[in-house]
Amino acid sequence: MPMQLTDLDLPTLDVLGLPRQEAQEVISQLAKEHWIAKSELGYTVLRYDESVSLLRERRFFNGVRLLRELNGISEDDEAVGPVRRESILSMEGEGHTRLRRLVAPAFTPSATAAHRPKMRAVVQRLLKPHLQANSLELVSAICEPYPIPIICEVLGAKEQDWELFSAWATDIFKIFNQNLVEDLPAITAAGEALSAYIADLVAERRLSPRGDLLSALIAAEEDGDRLTTDELCMLAEAVLMAGTDTTRNQLGCTMALFAENPDQWALFRSRPDLAPRAVEESMRYLGAVRGTLRYASEEIIFNEVVFPEGAIVSVSLAGANRDPEIFQAPDDFNLLAERQSSHLTFGSGIHHCLGAALARAELQEALMVLAEEFETVELAGTVEWKPPTFGIWGPSTLPLRFTRPASGGAIS
Repeated sequence: MPMQLTDLDLPTLDVLGLPRQEAQEVISQLAKEHWIAKSELGYTVLRYDESVSLLRERRFFNGVRLLRELNGISEDDEAVGPVRRESILSMEGEGHTRLRRLVAPAFTPSATAAHRPKMRAVVQRLLKPHLQANSLELVSAICEPYPIPIICEVLGAKEQDWELFSAWATDIFKIFNQNLVEDLPAITAAGEALSAYIADLVAERRLSPRGDLLSALIAAEEDGDRLTTDELCMLAEAVLMAGTDTTRNQLGCTMALFAENPDQWALFRSRPDLAPRAVEESMRYLGAVRGTLRYASEEIIFNEVVFPEGAIVSVSLAGANRDPEIFQAPDDFNLLAERQSSHLTFGSGIHHCLGAALARAELQEALMVLAEEFETVELAGTVEWKPPTFGIWGPSTLPLRFTRPASGGAIS
């Protein structure tokens, strides 16, 4: 007989303000008691199998739809403006399925492979001014500026416009910082400016297609179904979101891990073929996306528990990725560990990250360039981390000290 959610005797998850390692320990300890816990917004799933099942249950809708409500903003609140068009990141049902089906071929690993030389070139250019000093603050020097020129190339925008894209991305990502009342005007303005830019670019590409993502999306067709200009603009905004902040923060998380684990850095330098494994293991161990939000679109019986309509449930990706029932020695950062299951930092189910292949390629190429130039790497000071309220999380400053290889590296 299914139990009502509110009748369960559950532990309470409270990690707000705790350092990352302490927060991880609290999550892991609670997961031993129960697969779900009470939390600030509602409930949080802590274990891997239940997390995967919930993310794949289509009646649990993406919590991005609730951002205004959770910030105390009604849909008709004129003070902050109307709701903008719906994004593929929050869509559900047939509309979401249609868009994913149309755009999926443009986001495969083979489609993103053509941009790898550009990725290497950008990292090398950003890194070069710091090599003589044998130290740098990685976030401002590399992580922050790195993804935007790549996004410009992927979309077919001019590289000289990367500063525009960077400013738009900074404002658009404020949507996840839990300060929507103040930030929504800037978020809306950035989204509209980006849409106007992309609409002009779409008009150009309809007349003169090129080998970029917009041209591929314009050409995408299935049984006569094509994307509208408005849908193309929305997808460009989704690409900017999927390919920017995740990469920025995950690269910082990954290099912080390598600085704390010099044996793994030495292993990676000796085995560049481990670049894909380095990305996956770092995303499992210290993912930039620590959780994701869902809500019950109707009454749902899930895992023998009745979730009432509207119940808010977050999935602790940080907890699922350290589940000892799934990952052997889950608290070890080990590039050679055989992981039989995939991490959940990119999500699962119909909302699995659309830009995952692009983000993976960006991270792999950046790590390989850094490994060519840093024989050893260590922390040169205290790592400052973003507040835990940030939806996409990582170091705000990461001071590193490094030594150069005897060969001098690849950057001349």
